[in-house]
This record gives sequence, structure tokens and C-alpha cells, in this order.
Amino acid sequence: MSPVTAVAVKKSGPARGGDSGRRLVDLVLRARELSIFGALVVLVLATTIANPRFLSEQGVKDIFLNASVLALLAVGQAMVVVTRNIDLSVGSVVGLVAFVTGDFASGGDHNVVLVVLLGMLIGAACGLVNGLLVSLCRVPALVVTLGTLYVIQGLDHSIAHGRQISASDLPSSMLALGNDSVLGVPYLPIITVVVMLLIGYYLRSYSSGREFYAVGSNPEAARLAGVRIARRVLTAYLVSGALAGLAGVLWLARFGTVVADAAHGWELKVVSAVVVGGVAITGGVGTVWGAALGALLLTTIGSVLVVLKVNSFWQDAITGLLLLLAISVDRLLAVRVTRALRMRNRSSADAAPPAPPAPGKEGVRDGAR
Repeated sequence: MSPVTAVAVKKSGPARGGDSGRRLVDLVLRARELSIFGALVVLVLATTIANPRFLSEQGVKDIFLNASVLALLAVGQAMVVVTRNIDLSVGSVVGLVAFVTGDFASGGDHNVVLVVLLGMLIGAACGLVNGLLVSLCRVPALVVTLGTLYVIQGLDHSIAHGRQISASDLPSSMLALGNDSVLGVPYLPIITVVVMLLIGYYLRSYSSGREFYAVGSNPEAARLAGVRIARRVLTAYLVSGALAGLAGVLWLARFGTVVADAAHGWELKVVSAVVVGGVAITGGVGTVWGAALGALLLTTIGSVLVVLKVNSFWQDAITGLLLLLAISVDRLLAVRVTRALRMRNRSSADAAPPAPPAPGKEGVRDGAR
């Protein structure tokens, strides 16, 4: 999505420079996502040469299962970051939902759909609180979500009271969601891919979806174009919260055993996946499938380090390095794209035919004759 908002372009009529700018930014984003995919392929091939068992059927399945929850959170986080905000509470929401829904499911043989809806409802409620404070009360997103992170963690510990949800307490249908598959493909990656495609299609193909990019690119221009900024920011937090709730249920189904601090510290992993995946931390640029690719890359790096028996400390170090590299690349690309747009607009202005002169005194005198 171009820094020139699609909404503003649409309402002001077609603009050749704006279309060219959008094509240029789309090309940059595709190149960024392709580079992530290329790095992922090289990483997998190099690890397979070192340890051929890495690409075994179970190994590939474990990578996709482990990446599913992180990718789902990254999709929701991407919507928030695109609007020039951030949500640091997603890890705490996952922990709260995983424990509450696990406690609910262990009380009887409840329908899986009901458990999923309960988890998404709890997550949406947390997202609603964040969205209201950020969009209507104008409190900085970093402060709001950092505060709700600790509030939700405290609520989770209060509900848990030191208890633990065990896989033996859960109904078989719940565990099947996290471990069974269809045609050899586990349910969790399928759910994540479907959610990613739906949200990605909405953001790219609908005018209301493109308004999220407008808000992140230039809030003042978006406001002048008639975009309801508060509504879009609130919607982004609602979606992020609901997907965090869904991720909490999938966490429960995947691992079975849940304690009060499940997914502790995952908020930084999610932000790292989003930024590494090409979503600019300054807003307005990025795609949800890029964020999902970033999550898959980080998860694969963790699996590679385990296979190669490397100290887990290096996973955090590599994640931090990738985060710094991604931010630096974003800044460099932003400067180069802005420079290219200015040069293109300047050349278009020079090529435009001169405007006819306004009638002056001579024109009036000739008309009088």
C-alpha cells in the first residue's frame, strides 16, 4: 500500500503519480517478502544438509504446528501496526484465554466450536478495552497495552490460583483440534492460513480495508479524506484481540497442559515477526502474509538451533539482530521510495503542457475592437 492513501486518491480522482507510487511500493513489498522466503529456503536447505532428518515428515509438521499460533498473532498484530499503533498485550491474552477455556472445557464434554467462540469473545473484550483507550481516550498505544499486559497477567494468576490444566482433563475433541489433520495437513496451519487469506484479501480489496493503511500512512490526510480514524483503530484492536483469543484456544489444543503464565513474553516475538515480515513499525506499509512469513522464519530459526544443538540464547540474539536489520531496511526503503516518488512527480510536472495564459489587457483590448 502506498504512503499516498488510496482513499484520498479515490476521492480526489485518478492520479498518475499516485498510481505509480502504489506500484512502486507494491514492488518493494513483494521484493521484501520474496527475500524472506528466499532466506527461509536457504536456511532449510543448509540445515537439511547438516542434518537430513530435519526435513522429515514429523519435523516439517512440528515447524508448521509451532508457527501456527505465532503467525495467527502476527496477522492480528499487523493490522494494529499498519495503523501506526502496537499491541503488547497479545501474549497475556493468549495465556488468559488458554487457561479460562481449558478450565471451561475440562468441566464437561463441551463442543469445540463453543470453546473457540468463548476464547475469541474473551480476546475481543481485551481488544475492545485497548481500542477504546487508544482511539477515543487518545492514550498512547504503548502505554495502554503495556498496562493491560500486566492487568491481564494479574487476572490470569488470580483465576489460576496456582492450578494447572492437564491434557487428561480435556475432552478428546479439544485435543484432536491441535493434533489431528486432514489429508496429512494439521488443522492448526489450515486455520491460520484461512484467517490470513481472509484478512489479507479484505485489507487489499475493500475500500474500508485500505483505510487502515490510510490511517497509518498519514492520519491527517486520512481525516481530511473522511476516514473515521477512531473506528479503524478500534477495529484493528478488536481483530487483534479476537485472533489472540483464537490463538489461546489453539495453544490449549496444541499443548494440552496450560499454566497461568502460558505464552509469557510472546508479545515481543509477535512484534518481531511482524517487523521482520515487512510491516513498517511507523505504519501504513506491509501485508499480513509478510507478517506470517516472518513468524514462520523465526519459528524455523528456533527449530534449526535445536536440531544443530546450539544454545537457545542465540535464538533471542538472532531475533534481535533480524529486528534491527528489518527496521534499518524499512527506513532505507522509505527514504528511497520517497525520493523516487519526488523525482517521478517532478518529471511528470515538467512533461505536462504549459497552461494557456490568462486574458490580460491585450486580450481585453482586442475584444473591444
